[in-house]
Amino acid sequence: MTAEGFLEGRRLQLARGVLLQCIMGGYPPARFYGSDDGDLALVADPAQIHRLPWSDEPRAMAICDADELSGESSSLSTRGQLKAVIARYAAHGLAPVVATELEFFVFAPNTDPTQPFRPPVGLDGRREDGQSAFSVSSNNGLRPFFSEVYKCMAALGLPRDTFMHEMGVSQFEINLLHGDPLLLADQTFLFKHLLKEVALKHGLNVVCMAKPLAHTPGSSMHIHQSIVEIGSGKNVFTDTKGEPTAMFRHFIGGQQAGLADFTALFAPNVNSYQRLCHPFASPNNACWSHDNRAAGLRIPASSPVARRVENRLPGADANPYLAIAASLAAGLHGIEQELEPSAAIQGEFAVPDNLALPCTLHAALERLKRSQLARELFGSEFIEGYIASKTMELTSFFDEITPWERRVLAAQA
Repeated sequence: MTAEGFLEGRRLQLARGVLLQCIMGGYPPARFYGSDDGDLALVADPAQIHRLPWSDEPRAMAICDADELSGESSSLSTRGQLKAVIARYAAHGLAPVVATELEFFVFAPNTDPTQPFRPPVGLDGRREDGQSAFSVSSNNGLRPFFSEVYKCMAALGLPRDTFMHEMGVSQFEINLLHGDPLLLADQTFLFKHLLKEVALKHGLNVVCMAKPLAHTPGSSMHIHQSIVEIGSGKNVFTDTKGEPTAMFRHFIGGQQAGLADFTALFAPNVNSYQRLCHPFASPNNACWSHDNRAAGLRIPASSPVARRVENRLPGADANPYLAIAASLAAGLHGIEQELEPSAAIQGEFAVPDNLALPCTLHAALERLKRSQLARELFGSEFIEGYIASKTMELTSFFDEITPWERRVLAAQA
C-alpha cells in the first residue's frame, strides 16, 4: 500500500482463506474458512508500524490484526488467538510474561535444494568447521552481517539480551528481553524477518528450519513463562517466603496436560520432528525438572522473584504467536482446573509413556484432531482449518521420493 493510502486510513482487506494458506501456496477446501471466502480487514497496530532500516528505498511495515468486517477478531488469526489468551489471564487479574530464545543458521546461498547447506565463506576466507561453539570470536567471519543486524534491531526498537554462537556449524542464538507476550511475539516475528532481509543484502542465507543439517543440533524457540498480578507486578509463582506456590504447580500441570495435544502447534512441519527425534537438548517429552535440559519443561536456576517455566518444545520454525498462545493457554488451563504435575525428574531418566509426545507430524495432527482441549481453547474453526492446511503439506511431502529412499531402498531385492 502507498504511504498516502495508509495515512488516509484506507482499509486493507484480505480473503479469509489466506490465513489458512499452506507453505506450498495452496489452500484447503473453502469449507474450512467459509464457503464464500469473504474478506477480513487488516487493522494496523499503531505500536507496530516500523520503517525498515535495511531497505534502500523508504519502506515501512505495519503488523496488523485480522478482524472480521463486523469488528471482532478472526478466529483464524494466530495473533488474535494470542490476544484472546492474554485476555483470559486478565479476567483472573493476571498477566503472563514471556521471553523467547531463537536459534538460527547462517549459510551460503543454496541454489540447488538437493544439496546440503554449507557455511558461508567468512572474512578469513574459510568456512566454519564446527569448532566455534560459544566462542567469543565465533562471528568474526560474519562481522559485517551481524553489525547490520544489531543496527537494524536498534532501529526497530528490538532490545536484545544475549547473542551467541550455538552448538551447530554457523548456528547462532538470540535471547529477547522478557515482557508482554504479544510484544514478544511481534518482536520475534520482526527479528526473523530482519534476519532474512539483512542476510540477502550480504549474500547470505539465514535458515530458521528446525533441523537444516544432519548430525547437528537443531534450532529451537524456547519460551520462558511467568505470571504476575496485574497492578502489583508480583510473580505469582513465588510466595512471600520465596517458595513455589500452588499456582506454579498448577501451571506446570496444565503444560503437561496440553503439550502432547498441542505438539503440532509447536512443531508445525515435517522437518520439526527431525529435531525432536534426534535430541541435542531438544527434548520430546512433557517431563519437568529443575535446570535439566533433557526435560521438555525446565525450571531455570534463578532467584525466587524470577521463577519461571521454560517450554523447550517449540522449534525455530514455529509461529511465535501460536506457540506462545498454546503454551500460555495450557498453563492457564492447569491453573483454572488446579491440575497437579507429575513428580520432578533429575539426572538421566526414562520418559514415562504418559509424558511422551508425538514424534511425527502425522501422529501430532492425529493427536490434535482428537483433542477436545484444543477445541475448547482455540475453537473448532481454527483447529480444523489448521489441521486441513498441515495435512496438505504432509501430503505434498509424501508425494516426493527422497534421496535416502533411492540410495538405500533401490538396492533391496
